Amino acid sequence: MIRGKFITLEGGEGVGKTTNMAFIKEYLQQHDIAVVVTREPGGTGLAEKIRELLLDNDSEAVSEQAELLMMFAARAQHIKHVIEPALTAGKWVLCDRFTDATYAYQGGGRNMKISTITWLENLVQGALRPDLTLLLDAPVETGIERIRKRGAFDRFESEKISFFENVRRAYLLQAELYPERIKLIKADQPLPDVQRAITDVVCVLLGLSTLNSSSSLRHGRDK
Repeated sequence: MIRGKFITLEGGEGVGKTTNMAFIKEYLQQHDIAVVVTREPGGTGLAEKIRELLLDNDSEAVSEQAELLMMFAARAQHIKHVIEPALTAGKWVLCDRFTDATYAYQGGGRNMKISTITWLENLVQGALRPDLTLLLDAPVETGIERIRKRGAFDRFESEKISFFENVRRAYLLQAELYPERIKLIKADQPLPDVQRAITDVVCVLLGLSTLNSSSSLRHGRDK
């Protein structure tokens, strides 16, 4: 059994991850790839309960250390019960955020020690790393304006602008550190341009030419 590929989609608030997750899933399925779509924190029953606690505005104040440990506790469950079994079975895993988000939100946003995050990453994940990370990037003001239209904010969305600026800087630093894995996608472009850029990156992982991928993209839209 050939091991599946692990793709993560990253970015700050309001960059269009939900829309583009669905797009990538459909694109992979057009190429007869079995895809497991999941998210972080979450993905299992226990991890989803941890997610609820992390996002709840009405719960008791969560310390920075507790927040970080809860993220990795959820991730440990997620890896053991969803991600690794799917990859081992030859399925591709498409995940809404993963450990790059921890470096961005807890490292950049909360100013926690990167060495602590790295230690937990190695402890929980071992050698597991995404094969490809798509980083959707847009100015913070653009993302915040988009999420304002949704209504109520969760605990993270309620943070100050400076928090999100730090998150964005940390994400961009991750992209600089790991350019082979993390591909930067400008998310403030028109959606067709964003998805064309995503397709060009994903087709490399599929072993397709850009021409073939663009043809498949048009075919999928014509259905």
